[in-house]
Amino acid sequence: MPSATTTRRTSHDQAPARVRPASGTLFLLLIAVCTAVTAANIYLAAPLLPLIARDFGTTAPAVAWIASVAQLGYAAGLLFFAPLGDRVDRRRLVGGLSVVTPAALLAAAVAPGTAALAAAVFVAAAATVIPQLLVPLVAARAPADRRARHVAAVIAGLFTGIVAARVLGGLAGQGFGWRWVFGGSAVLTLALGLATALALPAEPRVRRGGLFSGIAELPGLLRGSPELWRACVRQAGMFGAWSALWTSLALLLTGPAYGLSTATAGLFGLFGLTATVVAPLAGGLVDRFGAGRVVGTAYALAAVAVPLFWLGGQVLPALFAAAIAIHAALVASHVANQTLALTTTATPATANTAYVVSGFAGGALASAAAGPAFGHWGWAGVCTVAGVWLILGWATTALPTQTGRTGAAGR
Repeated sequence: MPSATTTRRTSHDQAPARVRPASGTLFLLLIAVCTAVTAANIYLAAPLLPLIARDFGTTAPAVAWIASVAQLGYAAGLLFFAPLGDRVDRRRLVGGLSVVTPAALLAAAVAPGTAALAAAVFVAAAATVIPQLLVPLVAARAPADRRARHVAAVIAGLFTGIVAARVLGGLAGQGFGWRWVFGGSAVLTLALGLATALALPAEPRVRRGGLFSGIAELPGLLRGSPELWRACVRQAGMFGAWSALWTSLALLLTGPAYGLSTATAGLFGLFGLTATVVAPLAGGLVDRFGAGRVVGTAYALAAVAVPLFWLGGQVLPALFAAAIAIHAALVASHVANQTLALTTTATPATANTAYVVSGFAGGALASAAAGPAFGHWGWAGVCTVAGVWLILGWATTALPTQTGRTGAAGR
């Protein structure tokens, strides 16, 4: 079986028409900033859960499910919208979604109850799939020997947005109320989304087929590419572990163990920013050594982070170290797995859909399990959920695939 690097080169050779000269620095920067703003929408609810619960007269654990609704919404949006990147003009699609998302965020800002809020959050998350429409474009325009580095630049923007959602969302929610956070995000999403849509190159040639025919291709695509299947499962395990811990962290920090305010708990997300520097480093390592080694190292780091998180339930410095470690592991794993997913088939947008849907489905399920686990067993229950997801993600892919093939990317 050829190595991951050989697999990528073969993929590029089979579809040379898709590889165009790299985009300019300003264009790449705009995409990274747009990615940061739109990705933040998926995680706005997590740091605001205590404020939302107080406003609706309930407890934070009772509304923790809203965070998982956002992730499920994003997974649904990816399933239906992201494959269109192989079939329709991306400029029009990004422009349309940049209008739908702010409208849903404004509906969330005026929601009269948890049901209406959850519905609005679901729609907003489903429509905010713009980053995953842009990543395949960046990968296709980058030079072959720097493809992972360019993908890493966008991923760095994505994780910056995730961290900003926790930090700025918590601060703004404490100062102005959680409803203003959703309203402000609507304005930013509209401005950045439309600016990015205008900057995108025209794509006159599109593939034939129905608008949602990409969904029908997903099972066959996964069966035909063991490397893609392995990337999907491993990222689902990694992202699930991260989601269980990160979406429940506000419950720990604002609870009896530490008694922090929502704003102070939100500042904890600043530790995640230190891990965004891992993205360019991981991109260089993937370009040089292949995805398999980077993913294996990331899983080893995450395996260290989970017991640190458990210790952090009583020792705050351990929580600091755990936050840095889990972000570094997630970013490195994501760069490696997504680069592999984008370059292992001739339909990168559809393959990217399979990859990201798998990751967010794993994250949503883990978040949904973490809420009840916290309610019944406290922080130790959340850490157990994270550990189980890591074990499932790695052990499942250690087994032979349906085709009986294994490659460097999976070892």
